[in-house]
Amino acid sequence: MKRPQLIIAPGKEKAIQRRHPWIFSGAVKRVDGAPQEGDLVDVVDFQGRWLAVGHYQPESIICKVLSFDTKQVDEGFFHNRFLSAVDYRQRFGLFTNVATNVFRLVHAEGDGLPGLVADWYNGVLVLQAHSVGMHRLFPMFVDILRQLLTPYGLRAVFDKSSATVPGGSQDGFLWGADLPEWEITEHGNRMLINFYEGQKTGFFIDQRENRALVQSLAAGHRVLNCFGYTGGFSLAALRGGAEYVETVDISKKAIELCNRNVELNFGSDAPHKGTVADVLDLLGKNTLAASDSLSASGTPFYDFIILDPPAFAKNHRSLQQGLRGYRTINQRAMESIPSGGLLMTFSCSQAVSKDDFRTMVFTAAANARRAVRVARELPHAIDHPVSIYHPEGEYLKGLLLQVE
Repeated sequence: MKRPQLIIAPGKEKAIQRRHPWIFSGAVKRVDGAPQEGDLVDVVDFQGRWLAVGHYQPESIICKVLSFDTKQVDEGFFHNRFLSAVDYRQRFGLFTNVATNVFRLVHAEGDGLPGLVADWYNGVLVLQAHSVGMHRLFPMFVDILRQLLTPYGLRAVFDKSSATVPGGSQDGFLWGADLPEWEITEHGNRMLINFYEGQKTGFFIDQRENRALVQSLAAGHRVLNCFGYTGGFSLAALRGGAEYVETVDISKKAIELCNRNVELNFGSDAPHKGTVADVLDLLGKNTLAASDSLSASGTPFYDFIILDPPAFAKNHRSLQQGLRGYRTINQRAMESIPSGGLLMTFSCSQAVSKDDFRTMVFTAAANARRAVRVARELPHAIDHPVSIYHPEGEYLKGLLLQVE
């Protein structure tokens, strides 16, 4: 049976020939056939020459390309893509790291599987579809992944797609025992993961190496972890010998789990406070100290601030508004930090470019009238590979700054 086709307008095939995995609706002259969302479609130029095959979606990105090399997209095709992803993680020792048993197994376009994320949590694999086409294939994927991952101790597979696939998806275990709460280890820190209630796939795995950096720098510092979620950066700071840590998040459930994680690792008397608050409101005040006694010296309490906010710019339409939000929180952090303090700041918005992010930080520093050194760029971890043909996959931007 012939697949539906997307006929590319003359002159619009160049991006496809450069192997960019997204085809935008504006490049399509017409659609032959009647594809439904999630169907496979062949992409051909205006002269009928085959260019690619991918999943159809009636959106601005009308097709996410699976292959530029073969028309045959079947179980064998996906088995090879998953095998390549597993081999990549093996090469970097992620399956055998005794101090860290959580990592990304499939990073969408970076692993040749656009529309799919798969994260490994100490034997529980969490699948998250970002396209209907990928979500339809989950039963096949479970079979393939059980074959490939059973030797590594696969215990269960969880579908976490209710927030990313429109209509009909319900989070839950596809195979294995129902394990709503599960323990993982990252750089020696134990953490509890709630698959049903957790953000993303349960945790922000992409910050793993940046948390390791915090762990190496935190000794003797007073750390404010903003948008702290369940405390990954806070645990790293405490493990690294921070004098005091405060975790701030607007979610009460997140802070409750953060406090449990801190107690799990450091006991009930750890030098830590979990605060349910709006970060912007908190940064706008001068009452950031965790206790009067610790701030009695008159010096600002926090000399190491971490800003890891949610995506303020969800798309290019909200870019300028998002950049204003990033600028505001960075300026307030710079205004409150003592001379010589460290600021670790991030944007996970794909719509925000590296240049946008740098310009935002420059403007915040200028408005705060502070001298700022860039100590290091902070990308996502090695298990989040980026296709050379898809620079948009480098979504996480971060900087470690020293503020004078």
